Amino acid sequence: MKKFLCVLCVLCGSALAQLRPVHTFSIVARDPATGQIGVAVQSHWFAVGQIVPWAEAGVGAVATQSFVDPSYGPLGLGLMRAGKSAPEALHALLQADAHRNVRQVAFLDAAGNLLSFTGAKDIQPAGCASGGGAANEEDYKRNFAGPQKVRDEWGYYCTGKDFAVQANLMSNDRIWPAMAKAFQESKGDLAERMLAALDAAQAVGGDIRGRQSAALIVVEGKRQNAPWEGRIFDLRVDDAAEPLQELRRLVALQRAYNHMNAGDLAVEHKDNEAALREYAAAEEIASHTEGVLPSRLAEMIYWHAVALVNMQRLDQALPLFRKVFAMDKNWATLTPRVAAAGLLPDDPKLMERIVGTQK
Repeated sequence: MKKFLCVLCVLCGSALAQLRPVHTFSIVARDPATGQIGVAVQSHWFAVGQIVPWAEAGVGAVATQSFVDPSYGPLGLGLMRAGKSAPEALHALLQADAHRNVRQVAFLDAAGNLLSFTGAKDIQPAGCASGGGAANEEDYKRNFAGPQKVRDEWGYYCTGKDFAVQANLMSNDRIWPAMAKAFQESKGDLAERMLAALDAAQAVGGDIRGRQSAALIVVEGKRQNAPWEGRIFDLRVDDAAEPLQELRRLVALQRAYNHMNAGDLAVEHKDNEAALREYAAAEEIASHTEGVLPSRLAEMIYWHAVALVNMQRLDQALPLFRKVFAMDKNWATLTPRVAAAGLLPDDPKLMERIVGTQK
């Protein structure tokens, strides 16, 4: 393990000359009820989702910002994957970073342990808050034991449990307290609560430069076979006038597609009723999500109809095909090809009935 840590620190040290000014506000969080882990961010910087948020199912989440070094993401997750707690992992990387006083970084592990660091040279207002964390030296001494400090010559630390919020280059110092309050008081799943935290930051002033991009990742609490598995949400808005509004739209659309995926899995397991419930839920969400193009909804309805045919429920499927073909006749053209690929019965009379539903 010592050799592994040394290799990571050498890699980290070689990359830390990169100073990329991604000043922003973010949250890393865990839902104790489900174990889900997430990270969400908004910034006045193009494509913030490429470099600030990192997460891996059953491992943890990272937000690396201010004068950002993206290597904190993969290196931090690597350390946590190897068994280090979030505070241990972040401390190790900070100690190897000669520029740590301009960083702002938060690590959260799968057990809910966390550490958020705000460098002493971050552009003000800048700060952090956390679940059960220390707001000042007295709170820290009362709530936490061990050698950690709230402040040192390099910056300010927030520790605690299950979530941390952090921000720099803000319009005022109310941003991170508002985020913490919104996350703690909001209802819904982890994605919804993190969105509430971002909305709260923007509502009290947000980034002094304005807004441009946003991103949100949520992963399963259970470790998967590969780092890219177990992703529930992985969404980016690279450039928009209202990035949080667009991010909310994408989250809603992803919820719909998550139901579609669950429906497909139920079909695979021959649980027809569960499949139909999931497909109906997807269509319900998509049909009530503002800005969803008709072609998106048409595809959901189409595969629902295909599933019904394969369940030998043709009478229920035909009205759905009719609705889809009225939205876009290309789906009627596609249908015989779907049958030829083995996804529908390759029966000419059946094709005639389905395609014949066109108006």
